[in-house]
Amino acid sequence: MPTTDPAAHWEIRPERYDTADATALRRDYYGDVAGRYWRRPATPREVDEGLAGDGVEALEPPTGRFLVGRYGGRPAACGGVLLLDAGRAELTRVFVRRAFRGTGGAGLLLTALEAAATELGARRTVLNTRLDLVEARALYVRHGYREIPAYCEGPYMEVWYGKELT
Repeated sequence: MPTTDPAAHWEIRPERYDTADATALRRDYYGDVAGRYWRRPATPREVDEGLAGDGVEALEPPTGRFLVGRYGGRPAACGGVLLLDAGRAELTRVFVRRAFRGTGGAGLLLTALEAAATELGARRTVLNTRLDLVEARALYVRHGYREIPAYCEGPYMEVWYGKELT
């Protein structure tokens, strides 16, 4: 009988943000969230512009981590953790490619990101997102995140979440 355990198919590990797989995932992430915001596909040039100077370099030790998730060996998901201060880490660029959604990878990715935050010394994770990203918001709530007051500002930030780590 085939296994229904998502962890049997997924492997999520730290990886440099600039490997070929990580870069392709970051491009897909930006194209997906920008395209949903603009209600049209983002062009390659717009993706390049969006990724230029986005601060991804901070997602390396000692200030952060970047994780890549592989499903059956294929790059399928990514996410970053950025240490904000001695007790808080921000989750960022949390993304699962459309072809791999519904396979349990998003929850496994969140668990791995929270573990990375703990390794960095954080006791709490925070994140921001947009109201139109309803699937992401539902995922966060299912995994114990609760709405919190804004801890940062930006043009694409509409709702903020936090979770105490144990």
